[in-house]
Amino acid sequence: MPQSLRGSLWVLILYDIAEEIRLPELRGILGVEGAQREPSFRHLAPDYVRFERPPVVVPVDVSRLGAGAPLSGRLKFFDYGVVSLEVEIPFDTGWPGLVQLASRWIDAPEIEARAEALVRSAVERARPSFHVPYQIWLNEDYYVVHLGEAIGEDGAPLTTTSLLAAHGADIAQIVRGEPLPLSDGERAEVLRSSLSYYPNDLLVAGWVGAFLYDTPEGGLTARQLLEYANTQLLEFRHYDDLLTRVLADVYKSLERRGGFFRRWRLAAEAERLNRIRLDVIELAERTDNAIKFLSDMFYARAYRMASERVGVTDYRHLVEEKLRTAGELYEFMMNSFHQARAFVLEFLVVAILVIELGNLFLGHRP
Repeated sequence: MPQSLRGSLWVLILYDIAEEIRLPELRGILGVEGAQREPSFRHLAPDYVRFERPPVVVPVDVSRLGAGAPLSGRLKFFDYGVVSLEVEIPFDTGWPGLVQLASRWIDAPEIEARAEALVRSAVERARPSFHVPYQIWLNEDYYVVHLGEAIGEDGAPLTTTSLLAAHGADIAQIVRGEPLPLSDGERAEVLRSSLSYYPNDLLVAGWVGAFLYDTPEGGLTARQLLEYANTQLLEFRHYDDLLTRVLADVYKSLERRGGFFRRWRLAAEAERLNRIRLDVIELAERTDNAIKFLSDMFYARAYRMASERVGVTDYRHLVEEKLRTAGELYEFMMNSFHQARAFVLEFLVVAILVIELGNLFLGHRP
């Protein structure tokens, strides 16, 4: 009996389109009701394990992607300025077919080439709800193979243990999108980032894709966490680019020759630098606080594993380092300004004393 695998390949293409999306205003524009608590966790979880501001979700016609496969899609608007295009490609195949499907669609150029034009057209109506829209969009893409049903050769559903033992090599290929088998070391590295809660579920997260073996409800929650990790990656990439440009401008300004009076202009430049630094800190905190895991340790671990794999941790460290550099430059520039001001004040005091002494001596002349 050939093994039967049923599920969906989910293509997630995310864009950073604005500094903020005002979700209540967006719901009014699109006529969408307020969202229920998300994610809807599979096992028991308290009310404060949720998105603080659930994204606005609307269906979208993805037929223009021209992928040659049955597709369905939707857009998700996050309040911190990210929009996510989700495309679902159902499958019913065996393990060789699933490996081939993953390698075929991961980084498929025909989807990515058309996705931005589709998203720009779809979000045009929502533009009035954007605060500080961006002309150039950063983007990230991620691929999730969600296996909802896997029947073994004996006709029984596969457990997580038997799945990894018999098909760990296939799963590693799926996560990497590789058509050829991986080495033992690389396969072990991929499967190191795996997590299970029940005996019959599995999450394996990678840099560009993930493998899910779960019910539709459990898979939905895991996909939401993977999507959230990628929105964070996108935001920290934006902050990293912004701070890189700002710091480069500050260094150029400090290298310019302008003599003594150039220090007087440092106050305005320092205030601008500090304002940007504080804005980035505020936006980063808002992104971090978008979802709460206060007591659900399994999904908190799942998120940490996913965020580390997709690169959130690395970009976070880059941003934090540049924020520290910006803070040190701000203090240096303000100290230079205060020194120049103190020198001028001292000069004026000395000048006044000289004038007063001159008047005093001139006034006592016979």
